[in-house]
Amino acid sequence: MAKKIKVKLYAEMRQSLHDALAFERGREVDLRVTEIAAWPKPMKPKEIRQVRANLNASQAMFASFLCVSIKAVQAWEQGARRPQSTALRLLDIAKKNPAVLLKA
Repeated sequence: MAKKIKVKLYAEMRQSLHDALAFERGREVDLRVTEIAAWPKPMKPKEIRQVRANLNASQAMFASFLCVSIKAVQAWEQGARRPQSTALRLLDIAKKNPAVLLKA
């Protein structure tokens, strides 16, 4: 039989709200604050081709760097499709620092 765990939900929520308010007012509070990186901006086909050119990579090699199909890279560069989520994040990283993608 599972052991019952007492949950002081109301007290914990009240304390959390109190801490959040204190943080917003600029007071010193022992909180764990996590900042989430902004979503990468969509890239135009010309930008994607430029990133690939900076890496001096063929479409096939570029696709393997990003772990996507060659067809996906071709579609991005022709403007038929747009990269999403993880691929967009990797393209953004490659745009800012191409050497990082080559090391991985």
